[in-house]
Amino acid sequence: MSARQHDYLLTADEVAEFHRTGYAGPFTLYEPDEIEREWARTRQDLTDRSGAVYRDASDGAAADLPNYDRHLDNAFLADHITQPRIVDRVVSVLGPDVLCWRSDFFPKYPGNEGTDWHQSATFANASGRPQIQWPRGSGPGGSLTVWCAFTDATADMGGLQFIPGTHRTMHYDETKRMRYDPDRNISVVKNGVRRGFFGYDYRELQIDPDWQPDESKAVSMELRAGQFVIFWSRLMHASHPHAGRTKRMRMGFSARYVPTSVQVYPGASEVEEYGGRASLDRYGTVLVSGEDRFGHNRVAVSTTAGHVFRRRNGGGPTGP
Repeated sequence: MSARQHDYLLTADEVAEFHRTGYAGPFTLYEPDEIEREWARTRQDLTDRSGAVYRDASDGAAADLPNYDRHLDNAFLADHITQPRIVDRVVSVLGPDVLCWRSDFFPKYPGNEGTDWHQSATFANASGRPQIQWPRGSGPGGSLTVWCAFTDATADMGGLQFIPGTHRTMHYDETKRMRYDPDRNISVVKNGVRRGFFGYDYRELQIDPDWQPDESKAVSMELRAGQFVIFWSRLMHASHPHAGRTKRMRMGFSARYVPTSVQVYPGASEVEEYGGRASLDRYGTVLVSGEDRFGHNRVAVSTTAGHVFRRRNGGGPTGP
């Protein structure tokens, strides 16, 4: 990455508050009219899947992963994940050498269920196999999630919820496997709220089957279109149902970041999600800040068009 001035670093007090609560924000990245215009154009561009990483529906999960990692083939999203307003704040927490290892879309349409409470340290929650692996003893595990509202994301429209401070203790065992059963796991009423987890029941991973999240401590994170929030994936987080009081959908775009010391999809040649599998042959991480001195992972390089192509980092013992 070329040298530049870091204008958006978190202050020492902001970093301390982040470590206390597990999240920071909201911050403004785009003005509402700007993101409305960009998102309308990008939605059209995304219909072209010729360069998408998971594009062959014959490999099972590809049909259910149509919008994972579209920053690897879409110019606007490639630019988005490297925005200084995002990267500087991520660097404030993770240090100078950072990879973006995944992006995904989170739409909610009028009447949709809320997303269930969950935490992720290894992202093995669907397959039982870690998708990220920190060096032993080097950090807390998990990744930094930067969740950007491409539309308004109020509580009524399915906005995010956090339980501050819960990133310090994992309440779920990700070495277990959840059963993909969308017929049973859609809009289940839990503590009076319709919630689900994309066809899974996240409660199957609970270490203590009788434990329940303390929702009395939950806070709602309402975002205006163009704003983003940063949080540890280990933080207990969820989202409200879309109450349907407006016909507008809610669209969130999530980019996930780890230090370059972290191994991504260690030893794996495919990703397993939503009851199927998809090849990682076209996948690569993106170096958004600093240098990669470890060579653990396949790394993608930006082109002048804002798209990316893949190259292999030297010396990596693991990774696809």
